[in-house]
Amino acid sequence: MFIKSLIAGLALLCASVSFAAVDVNKANAAELDSIKGIGPSMSAKILEARKSGDFKDWADLSARVKGIKAGNAAKFSAGGLTVGGSSFQTGTVSAATAKPTKAAAATPAAAPASAAKK
Repeated sequence: MFIKSLIAGLALLCASVSFAAVDVNKANAAELDSIKGIGPSMSAKILEARKSGDFKDWADLSARVKGIKAGNAAKFSAGGLTVGGSSFQTGTVSAATAKPTKAAAATPAAAPASAAKK
């Protein structure tokens, strides 16, 4: 009976460790690589950007690391990545941090009202 309880306890312990959160501000390359979708290239980008200081939130991570936008942030968070202990929430990576689309960049800016009066 004791052995069955011990084995069950060890199984639960192993299961909980496999779902442990990985904080982007504390993780090393191997821990980052353990997140589904993050490979050596992305973990290197994260670690390089982190040299400038810890990430404040998901928006900060997205702004400083090329390739992490809302879609990837959601996938990484589902895989266990956190920023300061917080999971990604839809809308935390604002449109302000997103790159402008080609269509938006090609649209000429409106002329100032003062120029239209002359």
